[in-house]
This record gives sequence, structure tokens and C-alpha cells, in this order.
Amino acid sequence: MEKQNSEKHEKNSQEKTSQEKMNHGKLNFETSLDDRKYQNPDIKGKVPGINPEQEKEMEKVREKIDELKKYILSKYKFINAIGIIPPQAAAIFDDENELSEEERKKKPMHLALILPDDKEKEFNEIKNDIVKKIAELKQNIWLNLFLEKDLWDICLDSKYDVIEAVGMSFPLHDKGILGALRVAQIHKSLCLKKFEKYVYSYVIGGSLVRGQVVKTSDVDVYIIIDDTDVKRMPRLELKDKLRNIIYSYVMQAEELAGVKNKLSPQVYLLTEFWEGVKDANPIFYTFLRDGFPIYDRGGFLPWKLLLKMGKIKPTPESIDMFMSYGDKTSEIVKRRLLDIVIGDIYYGALTPAQALLMLYGLPPTTHKETPTEFKRIFVDKEKMIEKKYADFLEEIVIKYFKGYEHGKIKEVSGKDIDRLLKDFEDYLKRLKELRDDIEKKMQKKNFEEIYENVFKMMKALFGEKEEPALIKDYEKEIINKGKGNPKFLHALNQLVNIKKDYKSKKIPGKYEFENLRKDSVYLIESLIEYAQRKELGLLEKTKVILTFKDKHAELFLTKPAFLIIENKVKKITDKVENSDMNEMNAVLSENKGHRFKIDNHMMDLLRAELGDFDINL
Repeated sequence: MEKQNSEKHEKNSQEKTSQEKMNHGKLNFETSLDDRKYQNPDIKGKVPGINPEQEKEMEKVREKIDELKKYILSKYKFINAIGIIPPQAAAIFDDENELSEEERKKKPMHLALILPDDKEKEFNEIKNDIVKKIAELKQNIWLNLFLEKDLWDICLDSKYDVIEAVGMSFPLHDKGILGALRVAQIHKSLCLKKFEKYVYSYVIGGSLVRGQVVKTSDVDVYIIIDDTDVKRMPRLELKDKLRNIIYSYVMQAEELAGVKNKLSPQVYLLTEFWEGVKDANPIFYTFLRDGFPIYDRGGFLPWKLLLKMGKIKPTPESIDMFMSYGDKTSEIVKRRLLDIVIGDIYYGALTPAQALLMLYGLPPTTHKETPTEFKRIFVDKEKMIEKKYADFLEEIVIKYFKGYEHGKIKEVSGKDIDRLLKDFEDYLKRLKELRDDIEKKMQKKNFEEIYENVFKMMKALFGEKEEPALIKDYEKEIINKGKGNPKFLHALNQLVNIKKDYKSKKIPGKYEFENLRKDSVYLIESLIEYAQRKELGLLEKTKVILTFKDKHAELFLTKPAFLIIENKVKKITDKVENSDMNEMNAVLSENKGHRFKIDNHMMDLLRAELGDFDINL
């Protein structure tokens, strides 16, 4: 349905455009809004379709416009804006100025100048002076001089094509009003093209209409959505969907406008607008009083007129409703003060304490457990923080939060909040210091574990020696023989150096320690791998393979020796008896790869067990 309406609207617009071209020599102003050249015409560029003589003439015009602009701004520095009306809208301004047929044939360039409202007394003088200067320059320019309030009167007269043309004019000088109008006009056009049937009024307001707009001002616009013919979806759903689309066009409009002004749209349903106006709701009252439509289907302006006439007055019900807000204020303030304590300050104090307990190594604590554990660990056990901070945490959690849960605390005073907030800031600052202390403590603990694990393995591989001797053995047996990464040698030396630093109260940096920790993980893995390879090599030295009756058995020449036949472990002393892998591994670990000889007694025991066999070394 929407697609059909859109296609129908587009067709009608095209037909209308063609007719206007034939009858008036105009372009349809509305449908050309998405033309970038129209939105921001470049008068400095070459105009297509003109001969060299015309181009020379255009260049002279540009020079004279620049000269005129300099004259105006040097003499009238207070001027808000100077803009060239788009050629597409020239016919509209010809009509507005009631140009004669002879004047129309000259096709003058329409120049728009906007003055502050406080220059009303000087209006005619300024106009005559500028017109005189235009005549001196022999420029085909028609001056359109406006006070700011004249622009809003144009809106009240429903001359939306005129205000649109002003907004879309090419800015020669702009303090912000043209840019603000331009972004609003573009956004309005995007909305109308998408869902014109739902847009009842598009109204501008805020600093723009108060004469306070600058190049960075927010542009306040109000869009009233017609919900009187909605049948297929709830009204609020319609509002939500259209509002999302309206908001999605904001960035596009700002980009097309090429200004720094930010668009701030507010969306209302027509029914809620009527109800708000009827009840003289302050929001809609102000909106109606200060707003000016740049598009309206005939509903906004009558209400605005009724307001000026003093015909819009609040109902007794609305007065009662607004008065009731005052009665509720005290209750609302008390509730919000309580929310500050049991909501903001409570969680602000609790969660950092829980985080520090987890950093220390404890599992997450409940809110009730946290004050007790915080005091037990950091005050009593580690003595890392003063008791007053644990007391503050307990006060917040137990006295206020639990008191609120049990109905004992129903309100707090502003004085209490000031004190708690001051104590909280001190508490939080101290907890940040505590975190640094915990991290340093945990870092030292982690270092000691890493150091112990590394050199315990080193001693298992190279014997009970001092660190320098162990490092030399590591370099000789592993690094020099290409069995390890050379950077691990640096890690070993770092472990020794950092141990010395800790003894001298010098704490390594986080970055330095983290690199060492990572290297130590890989170092330990490489030592484990080397030890396994070494044990495997020692194991292979003691092993011989026996072949008998097309079967195989493994003989380990340790003392005592072990024989593995079909996954069964047997021990050989002065006899052959059953054993297990635990006993065998214990003997192998102590053997250190030493191989004992096979004597005659063992040969006899093996023949008795296996029969005839061959030895494969």
C-alpha cells in the first residue's frame, strides 16, 4: 500500500512538474530537494549549456557579488545572513515581489538578506543603501530584505515554498540561521517523501526562532503525526515506528546540509497534541506559543491563533493534575535521596570490595558476607587497610541496605548523604591504593611460585647446585646442544635478578613481570619435555628385546631386573615373581640409566620362563 501511494505521489509530482515547466517555466520546488546542486548550488563552478560570452558575463556577476558582499558586511556587520535564492525558486520570488513582465524578462538573481529584529527602524535606510549599491555595480540583482520576524510571518502565512527557498539559498554569509533552516528543510523533505500522509505538521522552534541561533546551535523541530486514520496498528506502535524513521533521517539531513547544526526532533501524535493543547499542558503550550510551521495541513496555525486570542485555557481537571505534582514533590525527593544511598553509594562501595576479595583469591562473596570477609582479610589478617574503611563498608551494607530491606530505614537526610558521599570518595580512593598493594603482593607470591617450580626442576635435572651452576649446566646441556630456546636463558637470569630485587625491596614493573611470567610458562614446559626425553633415553639404555616362540618380551636390566610379557610385569631376583608398573617405575627412576649384566643365573631363569629365546640389543 505504502509503495503504491509513493508511486502515485511520484507520478503526480512528475505530472505537476511538467505542467509547471510548460506554464510558468518553473521546476517543482519540493521534488528537487534531493538534488545536491539545488541543496548547495555552486556558483563558482562552470554552468553547462552557456557560450563563452555568457561565461564571461557570469564571471563579471560573480566579481560584482563579491564586491557587493564586501560592501554590505563592512558597513553592516550585524547582518545575520546573505544568500542567493536558488534559480528553481526565482519565479516564486518574482511573484512575491510583484515584478512586472519587463522585470521578469530580465531574470534577476534574487538575493536574500536577513537582519536582526532590533534593526527594524533602520530597515528602509539599509534597503535603500544596498539597492543603490546594486545599481552602481549595474548588477541584475533583486534584493529581498527580511527581519528575522518576517521569516516567521512567512510561516504563519503558510508560504512554505518561500521559507523553503530562503533556507535552501546558497550562503554567501551566515551566522547560523540559514544553516539551521537548511537542515530542517532537508529533513522535512525526507520525511514527506517517505510518509507524507502521516505528517500533519512540521514545526521549528528553540533558539532558531528566538534569534539566538549560531553555527553550532541545536535545531529544535517538532513533528506531529496524524493518527486519526490508524486502524491496522496501535497508535503508540505507529508513533514508535515513524519516530525511528524520522530519527534515522537526522544524520542524512545534517550531511546533505553541510552544517554543524545538530537536529533535535520531537515527535507527537495528533491526538496527544490536541489533548495537550486542550488541557494547556505547559509542554504543548510552549510548543504552540514559540513554534512556527514550515509545513502544516491546517491544524497547527488555528490552534496558535486561538492561543494568541487567549482562547486556550486549562480545564479544572488539568489544574488539579498540575497542582498534584507539587504535593508529590516531597515524597519524590525523599525517595530519590534514599535511592542515592541504597542504590548508587551502596553498589559503589560494595562491588569494588568484592572485586578486591576476588583479586586476593577468594570466590565471589555475597553482599552480606563482603564486609565481614573484607575486615577479616585486609584489616585483621594482612593489615593492609585501616579499620575505618571496613566500618564504612559495614555501615553502608548492614545499616542502610539491610536496614532498608527490613523496613528500619525509610528515609535519609541530605546531611547524611553529604557525609556518606564524602566518606565514600575517601573510601574509593583508599581502595584504589589497596588494589595496587594487593597486586604487588600477588605478584610477589606468583613470582615465588614460578621461581620455586623452575629451579626445583633444574635441580632434578642437574643436581643440587647453586643457581649460577644450574644456569651454566642448562646453557651447556640444552642451549648449546640446540635442545632449547636461547631466550629461556635470559628468563633464568631474570628470575635470579628479580629475586635479588625483592630482597632489596625493589619491585619489578607490571610489564616486566608479565613478560617474565609468560616466558617462565614456556620455560617450564621445555624443562618438562627435556626431562621426559632424558628419562626415555635412560629407559632405553636398560631395555633389551627378547624373541621367543614368535613373541616378544621386554627385559629391563636394572637391579632387580624386570620382564614385561604380554603387558604383565615380572620381577627377577633369585627367582621370577609377579610385580606391577609402580614398583618397576620406582626402580627405573633410581637406576639413572645404569645397565646391569645378564649372568648365567638370570639366563637359566629366563629359559625356565620363556623357553629358547634370542636377545636383540
